[in-house]
Amino acid sequence: MNNLTEKNNKVFISGEIVSDAEFSHEVYGEGFYELFVLVKRLSGQGDILPITVSERLITDKNLQKGVTINALGQFRSYNKLVDGKSKLMLTVFVREIVEGLSVRNPNSIVLSGYICKSPVYRTTPFNREIADILIAVNRSYNKSDYIPCIAWGRNARFAQNLAVGEKIAIAGRIQSREYQKRISDEEIKVMTAYEVSISKLAAYENAEGFDTEAEFSALNFSSSDYENMYQ
Repeated sequence: MNNLTEKNNKVFISGEIVSDAEFSHEVYGEGFYELFVLVKRLSGQGDILPITVSERLITDKNLQKGVTINALGQFRSYNKLVDGKSKLMLTVFVREIVEGLSVRNPNSIVLSGYICKSPVYRTTPFNREIADILIAVNRSYNKSDYIPCIAWGRNARFAQNLAVGEKIAIAGRIQSREYQKRISDEEIKVMTAYEVSISKLAAYENAEGFDTEAEFSALNFSSSDYENMYQ
């Protein structure tokens, strides 16, 4: 069954559930819960990512702390009122839990959308080039998800010249990053940001030739596994 009906936003993560389920919201009588999943990098480090799952999947797949899951879905955004201010929240919305796959990559995402804010190019103290990009990805029912992305090196140099409204397609992984926010002279709070680390990027007329379906399957699965998922 093909649950990934929107080709412009595809996510696959494989990792261990590290939190209990907390109620998030309800849609047409169906409850959705938020969990956190530890997804290991090849380096041995890990990203702890938020996922949103239907109560139906939690029951059917026995999703609880300590369980390892392979999840297919989309990276979505929503606004939440925090301390009286609207904050952009990000989550992997799980459409399907899959089993018995030959997984190549435990964390991958492909997106296509539009630049909705001028990219910010900078260099680190170690002379590493970085560009921050915000992409608007269209969703059904006239909705959009706003996904922060980060490009490195050659991709960063290319991205700094992109204009608001231009189409872009990317492949990469979702990462979590801790940072410190000063609340007052005495208080500093540790926060967590989520973003897409870009490994491959296409824009302008080239974005039309960026086959998100092929990119996604090549990143994650053997061809036979990927075909079996949609039979």
